[in-house]
Amino acid sequence: MNKLVSFISFLVIFLLASLPTDAADLNGLIASLKGGGYVIVFRHGATDDSQKDVYPFKFDDMSAQRQLNDKGRAMARELGAALAKLGVPIGEVYTSRLNRAVETGRLIGGKDVSPVDELTDSGAGSASSMANPDGKNVKVGRAVRELVSAPPRAGANTLAVTHKTNVTDAFGKEFADIREGEALVYKTSASGQAAFVARVQASEWIALAGS
Repeated sequence: MNKLVSFISFLVIFLLASLPTDAADLNGLIASLKGGGYVIVFRHGATDDSQKDVYPFKFDDMSAQRQLNDKGRAMARELGAALAKLGVPIGEVYTSRLNRAVETGRLIGGKDVSPVDELTDSGAGSASSMANPDGKNVKVGRAVRELVSAPPRAGANTLAVTHKTNVTDAFGKEFADIREGEALVYKTSASGQAAFVARVQASEWIALAGS
């Protein structure tokens, strides 16, 4: 019985997390974001599949890691413009140490970023890990959750740009389908872990800003 209840609970959470954000919900979310206090976790933008990550990572060697493609750069710029037009205040921007995340963060945030270990690809560039993240890296997951739970400075929202593997490690396999450029929004609290609020596709931010 307990297993059945657990399965049903997981299924409900999975279905809710998979639902697209409707216009009314997104408008309400934007209104809340304008007051700050949230952390927006982005997966980096679209990349060039012809490039491969090399292990161990050489963070200053652009030939040794997969980069954003033109579509990924354009989308990140549009996202940044959309957030600015919607009046979403952005404070700190933390990213993975891999350049595709650093570039995504700079283009969305419109400012310098702070690359950190906990957001750097926990799959270590493994194609199988990236294709099928299993959420088993407990240490990385805990570090990501701690970063996401840290309240932003007053009146601002923190951006965190990372990878599918890190998202799964931190928040569970129900988010293993996170798309490039998709965001998970968390409300921070001074008394505990941040609470999941919504997942928003890049196209949804951009469409709302253009409406």
